[in-house]
Amino acid sequence: MGYLIRATLLVLCLATLAPAQALADGGVCPRPAPGSEVLPPPDLFSSGGVLNVSLNYFTSVDDIGRTLFCFVTPDGKEGPTLHANPGDTINIHVTNVVPNAPGAPSERISNSANQCGAPDMTVTSVNMHFHGLNVSPKCHGDETIHTIINSGESFDYKLKIPTNEPPGLYWYHPHIHGTSSVDVQGGATGMIEIEGIENIQPAVAGLPQRFLILRDEQLGSAIKGSGVGTPLSPFWDVSVNYVTVPYPAYPPAIIKMKSGSKEFWRVANAAANTIMDIQVVYDGVPQQLQIVGFDGVPTGSQNGKQQGTIVTQTRALLPPASRVEFIVQAPSSNVKDARFITNNIDGGPASDVNPLRRLAKIELTDNPHLPLTPKPSGPANKQRFENLADAKVTAERTLYFYEIPSIIAGQKGATSRTVKPPQESVNFYITVDGEFNRLFDPNEPPAITTTRGAVEEWTIQNRTAEVHEFHIHQIHFLVQEENGVPIPKDKQQFYDTYQVNYWDGIGPYPYIKVKMDFRGAVVGDFVYHCHILDHEDGGMMAIIRVLPNTEVVSNVSNRS
Repeated sequence: MGYLIRATLLVLCLATLAPAQALADGGVCPRPAPGSEVLPPPDLFSSGGVLNVSLNYFTSVDDIGRTLFCFVTPDGKEGPTLHANPGDTINIHVTNVVPNAPGAPSERISNSANQCGAPDMTVTSVNMHFHGLNVSPKCHGDETIHTIINSGESFDYKLKIPTNEPPGLYWYHPHIHGTSSVDVQGGATGMIEIEGIENIQPAVAGLPQRFLILRDEQLGSAIKGSGVGTPLSPFWDVSVNYVTVPYPAYPPAIIKMKSGSKEFWRVANAAANTIMDIQVVYDGVPQQLQIVGFDGVPTGSQNGKQQGTIVTQTRALLPPASRVEFIVQAPSSNVKDARFITNNIDGGPASDVNPLRRLAKIELTDNPHLPLTPKPSGPANKQRFENLADAKVTAERTLYFYEIPSIIAGQKGATSRTVKPPQESVNFYITVDGEFNRLFDPNEPPAITTTRGAVEEWTIQNRTAEVHEFHIHQIHFLVQEENGVPIPKDKQQFYDTYQVNYWDGIGPYPYIKVKMDFRGAVVGDFVYHCHILDHEDGGMMAIIRVLPNTEVVSNVSNRS
């Protein structure tokens, strides 16, 4: 079920909303006005090893007609940040309150052996993915292939956080194939924090911490029919903690900091399709970001010593779904222009337009009213991916991203597109080298089968004219090489999402080489895909199956 069909049918769906749910001010999914102060998301904390959460899934429309989606607690907390410790259990009771769309198509996506929730997916279905967490992909865990919660139905998730889960920033969002882009752009997202990073990165202890979640949404000027069509027009508007920064004026959100202080910023790119390249800039000078974590894993923390290192940069590339955590110095009172920005993205000739934008202006205040990061509480736990860099590789594979306009899909000589005409329909693929290109189908067998305990080296190529963002569920990977350039061992980091550059049509295919860690407790079926969600919805996703280590799978090279 394609995302274009979904977008069209949402008009029918929203027409069925009760008046109280269709308020032009945002209704049950309220949004701050452009130019508002960036306020922290609401917080929910575990207690006694358990966090119990109820979330209702709503839809609404804003004052210019944008479709909104949101997860809201019964007492009105929208998109709350879930805080838990390694070893805790998170129980989430989800109820889909989005009205059904009578007459809309549905699709059977499970059978008696793999059904989890409803067997049929509709345009108003929902589920949840707990991005980056190394938890079970079984039903009622982080299962996204067959889990379906339809209108009026409820479902219970039970997430057992491993005791060796890296402390850091994760997030949650709907993951219905074919509709995930629309759902995430509607704003149905929130953060998850696994506590304890101060035990691995003591430099953050005692600092005011600021949670920032970046999102994208339908371009408001396109809905209003004005200001669209120039080469600098973004494909999507963006927001900071739901404060929209609309094209073309880009009125910035407001971040208030105390002059001369240091803060611990925890930033998630929860956009569906928008790539961010963030900087903090004072009077034109990019500031140093003392990075302590990427994608939930403290930097330099997996060498067996349970201590991290600080990586100092002046910018951080954040593909959709990526997270970065860093210490930043507030501006002095002498600074006249302090801003938080995302830079222009060169995503290739077929990519979306992601121009430079000021996300927020930084103003000074005596008290920014931020919670403090705890002091270290003791030695860190053993870490999930320890010593992967030295682990023996048991299998090697090559995968590639590929895409062609669907009107010529399958024709002899079809190649990757080099331009992106308006309204073009495209088939997107992620393929094991040597296999046939296949669009994602939840009823197909897995594209890759491996065994618990395996350590695999994957080369992931991009054979298209736009960047793609490789993501795998349930595990992280160690990036070792990029486009022929090895990364020094002491500079290698762990990620769950990483960009693969676009192909110029002439030279060798751009690629990354990564080490995949299947040594943990995870067994079962889960997915890998491009995390530009329009691409995932368009077919660029596949299933991997991890068997218990009692079932032997032969080593492979370039084949599943």
